[in-house]
Amino acid sequence: MKTRSPKPLLTGLMWAQQGATPGTPKLRHTCEQGDGVGPYGWEFHDGLSFGRQHIQDGALRLTTEFVKRPGGQHGGDWSWRVTVESQASSTSAIPLVSLFFYVVTDGQEVLLPEVGTKGQLKFISGHTSELGDFRFTLLPPTNPGNTAPKYGSYNIFWSSNPGLDLLTEMVKSRLNSWFQHRPPGASPERYLGLPRSLKWKDKGPSGQGQFLIQQVTLKVPFSVELVFESGSAQAGGNQALGQLAGSLLTQALESHATAFQERFEKTFQLKEKGLSPGEQTLGQVALSDLLGGIGYFYGQGLVLADMGVEGSEQKVDPALFPPVPLFSGVPSRSFFPRGFLWDEGFHQLVVQRWEPRLTWEVLGHWLGLLNADGWIGREQVLGDEARARVPPEFLVQKAAHANPPSLLLPVAHMLEGGDPTDLAFLRRAFPRLHAWFSWLHQSQAGPVPLSYRWRGRDVALPTLLNPKTLPSGLDDYPRASHPSANERHLDLRCWMAWGARVLSKLAEQLGEVDAAAELGPLAALLKAEENLDELHWAPELGVFADFGNHTKAVQLKSRPPQGLVRVVGRPLPRLQYVDALGYVTLFPLLLRLLDPNSPHLGPLLDVLADSRHLWSPFGLRSLAASSPFYGQRNSEHDPPYWRGAVWLNVNYLALGALYHYGHLEGPHKAQAAKLHSELRANVVGNVWRQYQATGFLWEQYSDQDGRGMGCRPFHGWTSLVLLIMAEDY
Repeated sequence: MKTRSPKPLLTGLMWAQQGATPGTPKLRHTCEQGDGVGPYGWEFHDGLSFGRQHIQDGALRLTTEFVKRPGGQHGGDWSWRVTVESQASSTSAIPLVSLFFYVVTDGQEVLLPEVGTKGQLKFISGHTSELGDFRFTLLPPTNPGNTAPKYGSYNIFWSSNPGLDLLTEMVKSRLNSWFQHRPPGASPERYLGLPRSLKWKDKGPSGQGQFLIQQVTLKVPFSVELVFESGSAQAGGNQALGQLAGSLLTQALESHATAFQERFEKTFQLKEKGLSPGEQTLGQVALSDLLGGIGYFYGQGLVLADMGVEGSEQKVDPALFPPVPLFSGVPSRSFFPRGFLWDEGFHQLVVQRWEPRLTWEVLGHWLGLLNADGWIGREQVLGDEARARVPPEFLVQKAAHANPPSLLLPVAHMLEGGDPTDLAFLRRAFPRLHAWFSWLHQSQAGPVPLSYRWRGRDVALPTLLNPKTLPSGLDDYPRASHPSANERHLDLRCWMAWGARVLSKLAEQLGEVDAAAELGPLAALLKAEENLDELHWAPELGVFADFGNHTKAVQLKSRPPQGLVRVVGRPLPRLQYVDALGYVTLFPLLLRLLDPNSPHLGPLLDVLADSRHLWSPFGLRSLAASSPFYGQRNSEHDPPYWRGAVWLNVNYLALGALYHYGHLEGPHKAQAAKLHSELRANVVGNVWRQYQATGFLWEQYSDQDGRGMGCRPFHGWTSLVLLIMAEDY
């Protein structure tokens, strides 16, 4: 945990099971996809002042809990409790576990540890300009649930801060086997520990900061508490309340847990809607994991400037943008621990139902990333810690590439709600929202009026089945087989029509006369179904579609020694509608752009409901089972991603649209309502079954058997299962 600051005070926990396997024990610290830990996640997290998390690590079960007690001028006091228990049936080999509690500073501030006998840290006092005076106290370990003391062995290590991305390696490299754990009346056990240092070792350059770590080694089961006390909060009255530890901490944790559950039911009404206790738990976990994944990032992004010439061979080096802060949710702690633009719009749909102030702060930070042109990078890799987790090919953001304007989803919800505090936020945000949308409208303009085209498609390499379109957010979804400037992209056209409508309404409501005069006519033109028909209705396919230079006669074939190579047969590519039935096909429906009496609504509902195409028992698949691209790799090393799997964000949009049309008079009202009911049951049922089986929310789900796929935990837009259960669209 850290302060929301460019130079934060940061606290953390590592742990290791001693002697479980020969050699160096596995040091657990950051979430990693393949580390074998799990399931893990937040049971409760209110996004502000309380959380309880469970982590399964082999036979060990860790519970980490925290509470904030406000007070003073610097936020207040914090307390953490870490409980470690064994889930093993045998009691013969009670594991020896080391916890490593650490504090890191990133500036000139000084930490002053007070060390007692046997290397036990009594407390750490310190001062920063943002936090004033403070004190950390690591309390003696006890048995879980009572005050009986446990015998612990202590090691302390104090050095300069190597950088957040290097903390784990630094601790690993310093562990050695010179130590023995000697409880009274028990035989000693060797353990790997940090070399005891009571002085600040290896002082680095001025301003590098400090890294102070206390290792506690003891037998399971046990609880350890860590208390952070703010000087101004203590002086302001918290001291009279007593230290937030022991029974006082237990009481505070239980009180917060009860309050969370009551507020959760009041907000989402899952129990009232008849959902089972297990599904209610799933909803609480979905919300808590999303809130627990919100983080603060600070650093410089690498950006390649827009030279204005697509596909230009001119070599330009990416530039480091000035350092910026970003307060944002993340899709996945283990695999995507950074901000993604189009994901964040979906995250905030959930967050704003719970805590609107958090949504204002997050949206404010994202809009703060606008450059002078109105561009926001789709993926934010800010600072060394974030950069260390990103493959090199994704580090550089290109200033010509867009992303779906999904941040307008929570904006539209605020607009519908009409809350004066929301509108006050939107008034401040409007100039940037307008600038961002104007950049999208101009930079992604298509080959003919009122058409749009995603810039940044991959070039047609001989190893790619279908060049990807990462800016669309739908990555490997099949587009025109031969990228060209003649393409018209249906999903982008729909996002722009919907976005113009939202911002036009907002401009009117705020009295932004000039903006309303500009956006109103654009929204009307983009909304007109005849204009959409002219550009994207494909009579020969009976659905809406992309348009471009395309042939279906493309496949990957093995050509030794090159491996899989793209082979183009006949008919040769020509300008035509792209036959790729799937999520893109549905966008006029997903964003509710069609009139309930539209002649095109029925065909889209039929395609959606047909199991030969998009319908599966687990949700709508991303690409029709009838498509030649269904389940196909995009290259030898690039498995299918948006080519059949079930994704929660698009299923949420589909359910919202079905609910919408199921409540409007029209020829398809009954069909839409029936499909909504059945699809909701399929999606919720499968996410719940997979959570029961694995303990995780997943990035995507198989349309074949429903199993979770991709990365986990994926507490980003998969948390929309909560709003689906609540029927809140």
